[in-house]
Amino acid sequence: MTNMRVVLSITKMNFLEWKRNPRIITAFVLAFTFCVMLSGKALMFAKSYGTFMQIFEPFVWAFGDAKSIMLASLLLIFFFMDMPFVNEATPYYLLRINRRIWISAQLLYVGLVTIIYMCFLLGVFCLICAPISFVGNMWSETGALLGYSGVGTDIALPASVKAMEISSPYQCVLTIFLLMLLYTLLGATLMMVFNLLKNKFGGVLSVFALNLYGLLLNPQSLRRVLDIPENLQYKANVLCGWISPLNHATYYMHNFGYDLLPRLWQSYLLFAVLILINIVLITSLAKKYQFNFL
Repeated sequence: MTNMRVVLSITKMNFLEWKRNPRIITAFVLAFTFCVMLSGKALMFAKSYGTFMQIFEPFVWAFGDAKSIMLASLLLIFFFMDMPFVNEATPYYLLRINRRIWISAQLLYVGLVTIIYMCFLLGVFCLICAPISFVGNMWSETGALLGYSGVGTDIALPASVKAMEISSPYQCVLTIFLLMLLYTLLGATLMMVFNLLKNKFGGVLSVFALNLYGLLLNPQSLRRVLDIPENLQYKANVLCGWISPLNHATYYMHNFGYDLLPRLWQSYLLFAVLILINIVLITSLAKKYQFNFL
């Protein structure tokens, strides 16, 4: 119980660093701007056709695309650039507790910040689209127009017909939220591993490398680069769906009963294993980390 109080105390100290912190303010401003840009097309489309939207649909459409997920995860660099978080209270804590407790507080902070960030994105989308939205658990006429007419693909609003046919908006948004949360947690813990192993630049570089790896393994990009024939495109989709963490975080890149893509539970399990490996590495590296107090 005492250890838990210490963990919560250190976590609270990390959050106190947010006060008037220009880097944190910049992160939320950029995230808000990002949400406005992604929701703008949905708003314009709905207004042009005089239709309403289900309040979670713009979030589902925006983050049904791997590139949007990648860009959203990159903004977390602003929150975690200073990992491990060292402040004036750190020497005091390290004299009185072991490093395992200290690193537990850092991991708790990473998890809470990631959840707060994801809730912020979802909240901004709902706030922006609220004037022409309803809260009922059913897909809207706007979603049907985007999905079944093919217009969504043309204007970069991937309203997946497959998603609408097999799930409800509430179920879909919870699944996408969880997939994105796990992917961003993977990026955050990977960043912390390289911050401890190398330096802050190494941590930032690791996040860019993770996202670049996912971007290069996009089925469409892979087809253009390798000039894959049309009859082999499905195999390329399946391969990319399995070996790319970014594709595991993309809702429509999953098996819903009639293809060989990974199922949702398999993606959840893969993310959990990778995050756990990162946590084990973080705990091990923290024992050898050399602190420099100015």
